Amino acid sequence: MSSQVELRLSGSGGQGLLLAGIILSEAAIGEEKNAIQTQSYGPEARGGASKAEVIISDEDIDFPKVTAPNVVLALTQVAADKYVESVREDGIVIIDSKIVLPETLKARQIISVPIIETATEKIGKSIVANIVAIGVIQAVTQIVSKEAIEAAVLKRVPKGTEDLNRMALEAGYELVK
Repeated sequence: MSSQVELRLSGSGGQGLLLAGIILSEAAIGEEKNAIQTQSYGPEARGGASKAEVIISDEDIDFPKVTAPNVVLALTQVAADKYVESVREDGIVIIDSKIVLPETLKARQIISVPIIETATEKIGKSIVANIVAIGVIQAVTQIVSKEAIEAAVLKRVPKGTEDLNRMALEAGYELVK
């Protein structure tokens, strides 16, 4: 990936995408990169499409908003319908495998993996779908190291859930192999 990556993480309110954006930003900062994280509030937080955006760069970040994302994650059909077409043509779309993409979508790479099913069935907790997604993003983009991601995850998750979240992260890496 280039020296600056713009990520748009989308799904529904309550899926932990705000936390995922914070974790990605903190992992980047832990590796002495620049990072900016923003999210949308309002009616989107009540079950509609919600998003968190992250810019990670080796250089100074000139504009604090994602304008043309290199990477778009969509965990719900509503989010995919709203956000996937914003990806650059040379970008990457990562979707939950239950999502149907438009035929017109132009992206360099489309990764369709069972993120929510993995969280629910393999890990046993749907609440860690965001952490599974972070593992997928790391494995696909390599924008930050596994060590930086794990440190940021363990810093942010509730005490007592570290092993669960470590398993979710590993499951995300495995989905991409």
